[in-house]
Amino acid sequence: MPTLIKHGKISPDSYVEIIGDEAGLVLPEGDILLSLNCFNTHRAEVLAHAGRKGVILAPDEFAESIADVVSQLDLVAIRFPSFADGRGYSTAYLLRTRYGFRGELRAIGDVFKDTLFYQQRVGFDAFVLASDAAAEVALPGLNTFSEVYHGSADNEKPLFLRRNA
Repeated sequence: MPTLIKHGKISPDSYVEIIGDEAGLVLPEGDILLSLNCFNTHRAEVLAHAGRKGVILAPDEFAESIADVVSQLDLVAIRFPSFADGRGYSTAYLLRTRYGFRGELRAIGDVFKDTLFYQQRVGFDAFVLASDAAAEVALPGLNTFSEVYHGSADNEKPLFLRRNA
């Protein structure tokens, strides 16, 4: 089972990932996490589900695709297929700033210590580490730098405005 870091701590994951897009989807009790395609196929059923609901966005699926339901979701997970693929950073930033998503924003896939600080800056607050990453080693990555120069989702003001405040 992959390791979840949430709000700076190692945490259990209550979500059950639903695999597949079958026509006869049966949702388990509790918290569920579905692909965007599965969510769209069973949108009304998923939104009526009693547990918490989450959607996984692939790198080529954008924040706009869930903008109309973002307030009804508890979790959005964004997949990072490789270190070199940065599309998830833009998607996370847009979900937090343009679409006002306040739920859990989770980075999944190729996630490790060197990416945590930057992912946190654009709005991620939960991380499922790559299978070969140790959580105890990765946790300090959230605090790699004590100060940042530019604004982002975690603090919109750049350093020069914060210093003059």
